Amino acid sequence: MSELNAGTIVVYLVLLLILIFVVVALVKAVRIVPQAVALIVERLGRYSRTLEPGLHLLVPFVDRVRAGVDLREQVVSFPPQPVITSDNLVVSIDTVIYFQVTDPKSAVYEIANYITAIEQLTVTTLRNVIGSMDLEQTLTSRDQINGQLRGVLDEATGRWGIRVNRVELKSIDPPASVQGSMEQQMRAERDRRAAILTAEGVKQSQILTAEGEKQSAILRAEGDAQSQVLRAEGEARAILQVFDAIHTGDADPKLLAYQYLQMLPQIANGTASKLWVVPTEFTAALGSIAKGFGGSGVPGVPTPPAEGPAPEESEAVRALRRERMETMGGSALTDPAEALREARRQSEAAAADATSSGTRSGLPFNPATEAGQRPAGEEEPPPAQPQPRA
Repeated sequence: MSELNAGTIVVYLVLLLILIFVVVALVKAVRIVPQAVALIVERLGRYSRTLEPGLHLLVPFVDRVRAGVDLREQVVSFPPQPVITSDNLVVSIDTVIYFQVTDPKSAVYEIANYITAIEQLTVTTLRNVIGSMDLEQTLTSRDQINGQLRGVLDEATGRWGIRVNRVELKSIDPPASVQGSMEQQMRAERDRRAAILTAEGVKQSQILTAEGEKQSAILRAEGDAQSQVLRAEGEARAILQVFDAIHTGDADPKLLAYQYLQMLPQIANGTASKLWVVPTEFTAALGSIAKGFGGSGVPGVPTPPAEGPAPEESEAVRALRRERMETMGGSALTDPAEALREARRQSEAAAADATSSGTRSGLPFNPATEAGQRPAGEEEPPPAQPQPRA
């Protein structure tokens, strides 16, 4: 009975071992490869094949997966690397590499660690490129540096089954002292540009102000000229209108003398006038009026009464006056007879005022003397005899 139980246990153990072996063999034989991943399979230590995404069966204990390669584009950022420029300045440069594995077999068997290889190749290439540039070119030639790095890395990593898509310089850090000098230089440059812009603005402002003043002066002068022209035209029209009115009214020397006498009150008008000087033209005007009125022609002498009424105007003169009144908008002119009578009254009053003024000054008023003539009966005084010298 005990021998039966021992044999049964052995059988169970054998079956259990066989089941475990089958399970392990199935696990090792079945491989599921995910998308964008490649598996390198070796058979008995040699390269067998590359498994693409999907379900694959392997020979258990004969085939072995060597490595899995990621086929997606990868981004690797390398730490700052000190690089010396051509003007002997040390700058720290951070680089970023974008690459993709195109041949998994070459990436596994051609290079031990392609990430480290790419990093070291980037550092050496960057030093060669930056060593031929100064600091100013390094800071302003990022695209040129990126292009040179990408060309060198793509050529070197091609046999490794890797394609470098892009190389970027993340930062370029010059020394602190150089940064301070650069900031001062940039500040001075900006101050210079600001000063230039301010000067340009002031210049444009002054130019515009001068142009405005020039145009204003020109317009003001043109306005003054036009106003003077219009004023002169108005005065000319007024003079022509008065001239036409005088000729239409058939004015004679009496009326003109009367107009002259009307200006005398304006000459004597004024609070500061203490002495009224009678001009010689005044005596001549009085003489003309007196003769016209039939007098003696000398102011101060009584004027005989008029022998008759003023001569009647001709019919042609009256018609011409009526036509002129209609043309001038119905403005009436003074009747010549009435004007003569008014002139007679004012001439008598002016003669009386002139006589009284001469009496008050202690000298008799003599029209002939005022007119520059010697009174009748008075002989010319003999010339003065020279006095003998002592």
